[in-house]
Amino acid sequence: MVSSTAAIITVSELNRLARLALEKYLPSCWVAGEISNFTRASSGHWYFTLKDEQSSVRCAFFRNRTQFLDWTPSEGDKVEIRAQATLYETRGDYQLLVDAMRRAGQGALYEEFIRLKSKLEAEGLFGAEQKLTPPRFPKRLGIITSLQAAALQDVLKTLEIRWPSCPIIIFPTPVQGPDAAAMINQSLRDAIRRKECDLLLLVRGGGSLEDLRPFNNEQLARTIYASPIPIITGIGHETDFSIADFVADVRAATPTAAAQLSTPDRQEMNTQVGSLLARINRSTIRKINEQMQQLDGLSRRVIHPGNAVSSYQKHLAQITKRVELSAVNHLLLAKQTLENRKIALGSLVPKLSPLRLEINTNNASLNSILNRAFADRKNKIEKNVYALQQLNPDKVLARGYCIAFNENGTVIKQARSLSIGSKVEI
Repeated sequence: MVSSTAAIITVSELNRLARLALEKYLPSCWVAGEISNFTRASSGHWYFTLKDEQSSVRCAFFRNRTQFLDWTPSEGDKVEIRAQATLYETRGDYQLLVDAMRRAGQGALYEEFIRLKSKLEAEGLFGAEQKLTPPRFPKRLGIITSLQAAALQDVLKTLEIRWPSCPIIIFPTPVQGPDAAAMINQSLRDAIRRKECDLLLLVRGGGSLEDLRPFNNEQLARTIYASPIPIITGIGHETDFSIADFVADVRAATPTAAAQLSTPDRQEMNTQVGSLLARINRSTIRKINEQMQQLDGLSRRVIHPGNAVSSYQKHLAQITKRVELSAVNHLLLAKQTLENRKIALGSLVPKLSPLRLEINTNNASLNSILNRAFADRKNKIEKNVYALQQLNPDKVLARGYCIAFNENGTVIKQARSLSIGSKVEI
């Protein structure tokens, strides 16, 4: 008989206590099984049954967690879920609240990934000092990927927009499947051996850890590390990382980003070239203006040959006029003196006839003196005229002339301002 004093609880209280006990004594854990009865509700929540050969359990995967999954499971998929055992109190149904999901075996793949990553990192394959710098303007670009991959079309489209003149060689290879790692490695070795490209792109689209497994291969990593040609990887999405990414010289978040990192932007280069040309033009114009100002200054300091010739011609004409006037004056004065003496002598003839002979003699002597004086004066005038003719700028210019500058750019006016070994500019 049941004691009347035993505590009595409601169904709701019982389910609540059962839920609390489950959550307390059975913490969140990873559970493996096969999906069945998969349903996607209009709210975005997923409901399914996880089963194995002997048992099954209902599961709920709410929308706020499914949004972080990049794939959708299907009926019969073998998966691993991280879940919390609980009780749906309203119906008293035992269920699992799913926090994360991955394809079966990915846990082992991830552990394999971590082990290889730690090994290669300890060997120094990820060191920044070992990485090569991709060329700014690649002469020929090599792309290692599948011909059917959407990533290839994304890369080609981006390259056509950014740098269409760059030659491209595609090294086709499967990027998924059991033999993909060996074939990717072989295609990469062929690209390196052929030495036709100065930059290589290793790309593929996103996928699960299993899909990206070929890029977590140790032999491929060592081929990338030993490559004398820079390698840029664009594998998966921004959140995906592979061993190849860590070893590569540059890791891009996506295949499109890899194409962007491998080439300059044509529009950006056009803008830079235009800016440089504008700077060169401004600099050239400024330099020309400075040189013209210097030339104007030098021109003002140099006497024009025509002006110098005109000045010498005027000076020569003045000297010639003065010489001619002086000669005429001397001749007139001598003639006047002679006439005066003739008059004086004429008045004395009657009285001084004995002296006529002496006068005639003196007259002859005077004429001789005058002739010699005139000849001497004429000779001096001719010498002066000859000297002036030798100084005529026309003759100087006819012999050739130049303007000489010393090392400081100053015009040399006199030869004595120079010394042996002085440098001049003509």
